[in-house]
Amino acid sequence: MNEPLPIEIIKPVIEQDSFCSVLPCVEKVDGMIFAVAACPEIPMPEQWMPWLIQSGSSRLVDSDVDILADTLMNGLRSHLDYMRQGRIALPPYCVDGVESEGDTKKPSYALSQWLTGLLFVHKNVESVWQNAWQQAEKKESNAETASGEPPEARLTRCLKMFSTLANIELAYQQRRAEQAAQLSENLPLLMQQLPALLKDYTNLAGDLACALPNQFETFSKST
Repeated sequence: MNEPLPIEIIKPVIEQDSFCSVLPCVEKVDGMIFAVAACPEIPMPEQWMPWLIQSGSSRLVDSDVDILADTLMNGLRSHLDYMRQGRIALPPYCVDGVESEGDTKKPSYALSQWLTGLLFVHKNVESVWQNAWQQAEKKESNAETASGEPPEARLTRCLKMFSTLANIELAYQQRRAEQAAQLSENLPLLMQQLPALLKDYTNLAGDLACALPNQFETFSKST
């Protein structure tokens, strides 16, 4: 398929000189937009777009603001389109290969930034997830899945993996030497599992979104 990835849509604008000092790297921006798109109740643009501004001292002229807003919305629409198709728009180069640093392996810098962006937004929308969870419980739709695994366990597993790969240095520090060595050895396998966990993350958000009132049909369950 020739459909461009969301990151390919935002990259030409995000990397312009006028935005480089204002925004994070394009991978982090794309990860942030992914998490916005995956939120059970998508926040309004005026809420989430300021999360991307990393320098309060920077000033953008009105024309730049309009261009940036249009670009970010196009990226959001693209991620939503991928999610409706049951696909995950993770840039392939983020997960191609594993880097080595001394005796340990680590994900690419691009992947760590992408996941850091995702986790940053997830933290900002935790209250939205919690509200959706409460609504789902009232409707008794937050039951165990066909696999018998509670949704809470699914989300915990996803976030744990995202956090580990986003900051592998911290993950190594928090483990004993033999555990760190095992993590390093298993890192390529863990990274292969990432697309499936990202899909489960979006599927879980879609399930919760169905429990919220007055929601647009943002998600459709994949068959």
